[in-house]
Amino acid sequence: MKKQYFINANIIDPHNSINENGGLIIGEDGKIEAIGKKVNSNNLPTREKPLDLKGKHIFPGLVDMRVFVGEPGYEYKENFRTLSNAALSGGVTSVVTMPNTDPIIDNVSIVDFLKRRGRDKSKINIFPCASLTQNIKGTNMTEFGLLAKKGIIAFTDGIKTIQNTSLMNRIMNSAKDLDCLIMQHAEDYHLSKNGMINSGIIATKLGLSGIPDIAERIIIERDLALLEKNKCRYHISQLSAAKSVEVIKERKDNIKFTCGVSINNLSLNENDIGDFKTFLKLSPPLRKEEDREALVQGLKDQTIDVIVSDHKPEDEESKRLTFSQAATGASGIETLLSLSLELYHNGSVKLETIIQALTSNPAKILRISKGNLSIGNDADFCIVDLDKPWIVKKENLISKSKNTSIEDKKLQGKVTNTFVKGKELFKI
Repeated sequence: MKKQYFINANIIDPHNSINENGGLIIGEDGKIEAIGKKVNSNNLPTREKPLDLKGKHIFPGLVDMRVFVGEPGYEYKENFRTLSNAALSGGVTSVVTMPNTDPIIDNVSIVDFLKRRGRDKSKINIFPCASLTQNIKGTNMTEFGLLAKKGIIAFTDGIKTIQNTSLMNRIMNSAKDLDCLIMQHAEDYHLSKNGMINSGIIATKLGLSGIPDIAERIIIERDLALLEKNKCRYHISQLSAAKSVEVIKERKDNIKFTCGVSINNLSLNENDIGDFKTFLKLSPPLRKEEDREALVQGLKDQTIDVIVSDHKPEDEESKRLTFSQAATGASGIETLLSLSLELYHNGSVKLETIIQALTSNPAKILRISKGNLSIGNDADFCIVDLDKPWIVKKENLISKSKNTSIEDKKLQGKVTNTFVKGKELFKI
């Protein structure tokens, strides 16, 4: 690989507190050699022709902490190859994959298979999670120690929640002893049973069973109470309600933990469901506009640490059903950055805060050397035209499944190039 030179870029790298116009040099080994305002046309070798980015932005490659991939078992929905191509088009260079596959990622032999498959077929960095419990049944713990030694970086039951308080206590105790990261989807099943959308006027109007926000808050409060005793690495995957944000704010000063939010809950509310739009059947559900505004404020004041795509590809046959029968989830990895930039363009959140929640914060939580542009690190980054307008059309999406929650939405800001280890793997 030849050395590559980029100049006249607006570089934002929250990890290294860089927010300036400058350049980037990538070495022959695909690693970052120099970055910042000191890299410009005046101090580069005269024989080299740098690429002038003309004010476009360079961000570290995004780290998406919540991605469902169909492999193994559901390759007809998504596989590592289609996932990586979709991710690259959205500037995502590292993903944390959920264990909800077939078979479930809950033992060492399946982890070996998954890592081989990811290495052979994926162009991006794959960081697999294993399940908290065997077969995601919520009864018996998986072997945290053995799985961690095999390279599992976090444990979660994905779309399911540990309901048994005694079991959750044991899980946290083991996680503390083994220094493992626990990621919890917060939802009390007794309160959310048969629920499909947010509990309230819209649910009543549509005649659908509701999921009250207290179902989320009860699990959060229970887990944080346990966390006071078992001080393990603990992350709440997604918040969806204003009351949950209040609880987080109250407890963060006394207990160490982190939390995330789906870009869907930051950008949409229950009114967007309209007349039974099944592509907006999500978990956690879209809630009231006041909840969405509280989540945006939580991101702004950094109560919320991470933005995730919650990319959950589903084939059309699973979505083109009645609301009660339709599968839950939306494809979102390739629109994650552009949709997040909406919060910057409308003045809600600073650009640096958004990029931090998409890059350095998730990397720090996961303890991986990604999400930054540090000298000596792999050159994983994206080039973004911050003002480029575009419209989301499902036929233009790269993901194998086209179940986007924002069909026909007008966005501003588009990834033009994505690099992994110094290689340009996406270009428009």
